[in-house]
Amino acid sequence: MALQPKPKSVTGDSAIGQGRGLARWRQAGRWNPNRQNEAYLFLLPSLIGLLLFTALPIVGALILSLVRWNLVGAPVFVGPANYIEILTRDQIFRKAFANTLYFVVTVVPLQLAIGLALAVALNQAIRGIQIYRVIYFMPVVTSIVAAALVFQWMFNRDFGVISAAIWWFGETTGTNIAPPDWLNSSAWAKPAIVLLTLWKNVGFTMVIYLAGLQAVPPELYDAAKVDGANGWQRFRNITMPLISPTTFFLLVIQMIGAFQLFSEPFVMSRGQGGPAQATLTLVFYIYQNAFKFGNMGKAAAIAWVLFVFIFICTLIQNRLQRRWVHYEAGEG
Repeated sequence: MALQPKPKSVTGDSAIGQGRGLARWRQAGRWNPNRQNEAYLFLLPSLIGLLLFTALPIVGALILSLVRWNLVGAPVFVGPANYIEILTRDQIFRKAFANTLYFVVTVVPLQLAIGLALAVALNQAIRGIQIYRVIYFMPVVTSIVAAALVFQWMFNRDFGVISAAIWWFGETTGTNIAPPDWLNSSAWAKPAIVLLTLWKNVGFTMVIYLAGLQAVPPELYDAAKVDGANGWQRFRNITMPLISPTTFFLLVIQMIGAFQLFSEPFVMSRGQGGPAQATLTLVFYIYQNAFKFGNMGKAAAIAWVLFVFIFICTLIQNRLQRRWVHYEAGEG
């Protein structure tokens, strides 16, 4: 009589499956060096901070831009009325926008050029070079309010240091030269703020450029010298292409910073944005609408218009950088 195979127990197979599932569930709760779930726990505090203090305020500002609210009464929904007002009827917004563009097209190129020149000068192997680097970087860590108050005194037409130097030069040379009334002139107030901004921020540009210059391989300069290239040719054909990523980085962040200029004109104009709104910037105008005129909806709308414009400019720069920025690692 042939032996028949013993049938498997259905109950036994079910128990084995349940046991394996329980083992997998227990294993999931244990630390496994092959998993990266623990990394999210370390990122969680930063993600919570990003959500609470960045993402939610952005959404809140978008909602706020659709209402009319004076911080006291109940908000009134007005839809896109705030945007229509600032884009079609608000002449002060246009003035602030033009002033902001002025600071962007003056501060950013000058800051890049002066910072690069200082970085090249301070990249030389001379005695005491560290002291000079610290001196040029010190304005970056100086309080902007204190610096603006000092510049406010320096630009005073009656007893300022700059005006005194111009008076002395005119008397010495016998020429009829008089210093301008810097902060009370709509033509000279913006250049005064540009000078303060350059003095305050050019040290940061210098340090970033200095790091980029020190990353250039010296063998390239040696090979260029052997081929007979002069100093300008080496700078133009070796230095500038190799530090172009640094230039692109500085260009983007300094453009964004110039669009958000606030502290310098606020302190220099004593919180008025004058004379004749000559130093009123977009962020300054946001501050006035929110906390001086009590129009939070309009302030939020201006902030969103500024964000969209900065985003478009940054996107254009990111597209154009493919034509002039050279990276060491080629695209695969």
